[in-house]
Amino acid sequence: MPAPKSRKSAAKAAKAATSPPPAPAPARSRKEPKAAAGDVHPEVDSALFARLHAEAMDSFDEELEMEMDDADGADERNPGSADETAAFRRVYFRELLRLQGELVKLQEWVVRSKHKLVIIFEGRDAAGKGGVIKRISQRLNPRVCRVAALPAPTERERTQWYFQRYAAHLPAAGEIVLFDRSWYNRAGVERVMGFCTDDEYEEFFRSVPEFEKMLIRSGIQVLKYWFSITDEEQEFRFTCRIHDHLKQWKLSPMDLESRRRWEDYTKAKEIMLERTSLPETPWWVVPAVDKKKARLNCIHHLLSQVPYEEVDKETIALPPRKRNKDYHRHAVPQEIVVPQVY
Repeated sequence: MPAPKSRKSAAKAAKAATSPPPAPAPARSRKEPKAAAGDVHPEVDSALFARLHAEAMDSFDEELEMEMDDADGADERNPGSADETAAFRRVYFRELLRLQGELVKLQEWVVRSKHKLVIIFEGRDAAGKGGVIKRISQRLNPRVCRVAALPAPTERERTQWYFQRYAAHLPAAGEIVLFDRSWYNRAGVERVMGFCTDDEYEEFFRSVPEFEKMLIRSGIQVLKYWFSITDEEQEFRFTCRIHDHLKQWKLSPMDLESRRRWEDYTKAKEIMLERTSLPETPWWVVPAVDKKKARLNCIHHLLSQVPYEEVDKETIALPPRKRNKDYHRHAVPQEIVVPQVY
C-alpha cells in the first residue's frame, strides 16, 4: 500500500488508525450515499496506518531538518506578517514536494531514454547554490543523479588541459550531473584572485564555446544557472555563518576575500555572462535573495527545459519470503550492539 501523499492525508490516516473501530452500521438503503473514496475501511489494520503515518512524517522531517540547517533569520526579516510567512511556508513545502515528484519522473525518463544531462550552478559565495542542489538530489537515486563539487586543482591538474578534470565527471547515458561550480571558475574566482594569466583567461573564452558545443554534439544537454544575490544579503549570510558554529566550516579564507572584492567579482560575472551565453547553452539567472522562492523557481524552470514524460512502469509485486524449516535466526551478541542512548 502506498504511503499517504501529503501531510493532510497522512494525518487523516493516522487519525483513522488510532480511532476505535466504529460499531456495525445498519443495512444501507439504495438511496443512501456510498462511502467516500478516501474513507478508511474499518477492517484495515490500525497498526499499519500508524506505521504509514510515521513513515510519511519521517519524510517531512527530513525536509524540515534541511530547513533548520539553512535557517538564517530570513523569516524574521520578512516584511510580511507572521500569517503571510506561515502561509508561504505551507505553499513552499507543498510545491517543493510536487516538484520533487516531477524530478523523480524526469529521472525515470532519463534512465529509460538514455538521456545525458549536465546542470551547472554558479553564483557568489552564499548565494544558495548548495541549497537548491540538495533539494534537487534529495529524493533522486544517487547512482543516476550525482553532484560534482571539485576541490582546488592539484599541481598535476594545473598542468593538464583546463577542461580535463571536469570532463572526467561528465555523465554517461542515463545520468544527471549537478556541477556545484564548474569550469567557469576560470572566468570568476581564478580571474579575480589572480590564479590564471591574462592569456589563460582569454584562451578560456575562446575554448569554452567549442567545448560546450562538443558536449551538445555528443548528446549531452547543458543547463547553466547563475544565482544572484545582493551585497547586503551576502553580508548577512556571511555574518550568520560566522556566529553559527554548525556553519563556520562553510567559510573559507577565499570566501572572506571574495567579500572584500565584491566589485571585482561583479565585473568578472558580467563579462562571463556576456561572453559565454551561447544559443546552445544560454545562462539563466535565478534571483536568490529569497532562498525558498529561488529553489522553487529554479527547479520549475529546470523541469521546463528537459523534454521528459512520465514513463509507464510495471506494477511492482512483493514476492513472498521463502521459509525453510531449518532456518534459525541467532541472537546478536550484546557486546556488539550500539548502546540505546535515545
